[in-house]
Amino acid sequence: MIKNYFKLIRISHWVKNLFVFVPLVFSKNLSDPSTFVQVLLAAVTFSIASSIVYIVNDIADVENDRAHPIKKTRPIASGAISVRMAVISAAILLLELAVLLSTFNKEFIYIVIGYTLLNFLYSFRLKKIVIVDIMSIATGFMLRIIGGALVIDVYISNWLILTTLFLSLFLAIMKRKSEIELNVHDSESRKVLKDYTAEFINQLSAISAAGIIICYALYSVSERTIEFFDTEYLVFTTVFVIFGVFRYIFLVYSQNRGESTIEILITDIPTIINALLYILAVIFIIY
Repeated sequence: MIKNYFKLIRISHWVKNLFVFVPLVFSKNLSDPSTFVQVLLAAVTFSIASSIVYIVNDIADVENDRAHPIKKTRPIASGAISVRMAVISAAILLLELAVLLSTFNKEFIYIVIGYTLLNFLYSFRLKKIVIVDIMSIATGFMLRIIGGALVIDVYISNWLILTTLFLSLFLAIMKRKSEIELNVHDSESRKVLKDYTAEFINQLSAISAAGIIICYALYSVSERTIEFFDTEYLVFTTVFVIFGVFRYIFLVYSQNRGESTIEILITDIPTIINALLYILAVIFIIY
């Protein structure tokens, strides 16, 4: 039963909120315990907010999920958790969210409220509009980055924000490609996929992948970055970004594994090794 509730709140998807830590790392505050705890609480806040949206979305889409080849195993769609218990779970999480938000500055509170409203709009309307659907996902990741900066009152490079934008677009596009391969467009919940053709998806993936690499490379060699970190070596971490993008493209196009980004991040050994090497390299160079 506990496992079903973990699936209900998508606890594995909480890893997406690690984006909140980006401003902490790149502002050279990672070694400050009090600041780290503050950002950790911010990440938990985003996680709870997203879980509330997931539950409400699952309740609203229960019939459509039952027709989906993968989503039919979700707790509500499969009958493992009743709608009544799901509503109670959402109410408890909402109370926890209100308590947590009361401990933050108003700028961060506005970001979380905006993030939550955006996700509700996405769940009930925006996901049905071609291009707007993937742009909404990208905006959610950008709000995480901005929230992470506002909660500790630090500057975040525009290049990093743009890198996040293209990265989240890339992941959303790859997910759409996998859904097309699975013929999910036959499901009521994914009618928008009929507007995405294979050629269109290929063009979007190429543009977004190039955007990630170019924006990150420009961030690593920008004058402000070199001056702030007092080193030019951050440019060498670009190789890990390039490998990560290429590896993900390979997994989606060759093995059709783009349906779940989280699954790739926690099961694909080359991706895990590359991510760990990137993190170690960034920390070593910056700190």
